[in-house]
Amino acid sequence: MMGMEEMQLRPELMRHVRTVDPYVPGEQPQTKVIKLNTNENPYPPAPQVARALQEMDADKLRLYPDPTAEELTGALADYYGVKKNQVFVGVGSDDVLSMCFLTFFNSDKPILFPDVTYSFYKVWAELYRIPYECPRLDVGFRLMKEDYYKENGGIIFPNPNAPTAIYEELDFVEDIVAHNRDVVVIVDEAYVDFAGRSAIALTAKYDNLLVVQTFSKSRSMAGMRIGFCIGHPALIRCLNDVKFSFNSYTMSQVALACGVEAVKAERYFRETVRKIIDTREWAKRELSQLGFEWTDSRTNFLFVRHPEKDAGELFELLKKERIYVRYFGGGRTSQYLRITIGTQEEMGLLFAALKRIIQDR
Repeated sequence: MMGMEEMQLRPELMRHVRTVDPYVPGEQPQTKVIKLNTNENPYPPAPQVARALQEMDADKLRLYPDPTAEELTGALADYYGVKKNQVFVGVGSDDVLSMCFLTFFNSDKPILFPDVTYSFYKVWAELYRIPYECPRLDVGFRLMKEDYYKENGGIIFPNPNAPTAIYEELDFVEDIVAHNRDVVVIVDEAYVDFAGRSAIALTAKYDNLLVVQTFSKSRSMAGMRIGFCIGHPALIRCLNDVKFSFNSYTMSQVALACGVEAVKAERYFRETVRKIIDTREWAKRELSQLGFEWTDSRTNFLFVRHPEKDAGELFELLKKERIYVRYFGGGRTSQYLRITIGTQEEMGLLFAALKRIIQDR
């Protein structure tokens, strides 16, 4: 059997191989644990989604799905009050964002995104050989909009930001878009349903704005992989041109059918989001009693630290209790944990474990 050292490619061959430091997702334990590390929704998808799965005609799976995803884009357009040609869908928001990088970030000037943010941005920039700069968040982990006034090749930032959980109001977002009319500005709104107003309202005013959202968080469909963006029809047309040059049939028949039903399930969606927000606010109070500090979370997770306890040690001790949270380590986030909001029962078990850990040490 070949040893690992024998499995390396020869240097002369490696010259022609594209290498990047990959994105590292949260752990996906295969045993029964309390899983609060990947920002999944703790509640099931809407009953309409389950019904769509049960009623799916298996014979349809022998046919290619609609490459234009017309039914899903139509449902999203109706829901958000835009035209169908303003909507692009993909296999999760990561697929949509990757297509956006490939399509719109082709300048010799660097694109801009925060130094503490979704780590996939740096991966895509390096994968596609896009120059980039990362303006520092301030000491409270907030964006400083003036850092985005300088010349650039495009801008992307999440709102709310991840992992910091901080949401910026719409006038703040508009200021960045208005100062960058000659480049595409992408606002990644994976968590906006837990926060406040979406920047989708600004797409009618700014032709350089794309707003990206996902079904993975607030619509409980991380396993289905559905993402979308909304913007000016010309930007959407450019995205579709790249997509059709890459893979015309990106979304499955099942995902398209379930996605339409999820959009229609407005009442269930609102109820689920409200439960998570209520649990989040309760969790803040409970963590405060245990001595924790946090950023002003407007997401389905909390970004927390304990002034007297090492975050890495807490992370490992929670794993021993079969409770998984996210620890990034290193740099400015080295003393923070990211904790997904679970059910009331799951969060109660987390608080009990933290109380034992803190009292024992």
